[in-house]
Amino acid sequence: MSDTSARVADSTGNWVDTRAPQWARPYLRLSRFDRPIGSWLLLMPCWWSAALAAGIAHDVRRLPLTIVLFFIGAFAMRGAGCAWNDITDRDLDARVERTRSRPLPAGQITVTQALAFLVALALVGLVVLLQFNRFAVVTGIASLVVVAIYPFMKRVTWWPQVFLGLAFSWGALMGFVVTFGRIDVTALVLYAGSIAWVIGYDTIYAHQDAEDDALIGVKSTARLFGAHTHQALILFYGLAVVLISVALASSDVRWPACLGLAAFAAHLASQIVRLRIDDPELCKRLFYSNKYAGLLLFAGLLVDAVMRAA
Repeated sequence: MSDTSARVADSTGNWVDTRAPQWARPYLRLSRFDRPIGSWLLLMPCWWSAALAAGIAHDVRRLPLTIVLFFIGAFAMRGAGCAWNDITDRDLDARVERTRSRPLPAGQITVTQALAFLVALALVGLVVLLQFNRFAVVTGIASLVVVAIYPFMKRVTWWPQVFLGLAFSWGALMGFVVTFGRIDVTALVLYAGSIAWVIGYDTIYAHQDAEDDALIGVKSTARLFGAHTHQALILFYGLAVVLISVALASSDVRWPACLGLAAFAAHLASQIVRLRIDDPELCKRLFYSNKYAGLLLFAGLLVDAVMRAA
């Protein structure tokens, strides 16, 4: 098989296709290092909570190291999660146009090789966790329960995006756990707000596969909401903004955090206005743009933390 034919259908022309060694390309594609948007989206709640907790503590001395460790951990664990997802979904992926060129259904690597790479990435994540307190280690490991069951949810419920939200928002707890060694109400409210955000953006993402999913019997909120997706996004994105604003208000944040939240909310509103569910390419672009929505909020929280620690 030529490398051109080995490329993943919805991710071409990236650094993996052009610069990575040939032997490494299937593994990098398996872990989505060729399109790291999922890692960034997993990282955002981690960074939000780290910055918010540092602001509450009026102490940013450990924040730079925490930001770096969360970055490494998010990319490693997102890669491991993608490997697990592709192992469990390899037969379904072979029946969907967008995913049939992934390394496992395309036969570029074996299940055993994929499992070995998954373990290697998980060990990187464990090394990151071990840099924190004991409660953080336990809390981080606990997230694997949700990660393990998520790929199976699309087979049994119309709401697999909720389970993705539970997994992808776990970082909203971790910043508080790392900083204070506990999970308080503010962390839980931030977690709930992030879950609502994930449900929204992954509904947009799932509209890319809605037709194929219907043919093979895979469930999603995109199929559930259908023509009412805009109204559902108003509900979930609105809920995300309200819950995150409650978390921020309970933390006595200053104006930079409020400005970051306003920019985050405006970005989500623009996605709803622009969305056309029958345009897969637009759905993909809007989904990807959530990285910048998350970074806008993080920037506000980071400036707020620095100001409060001064």
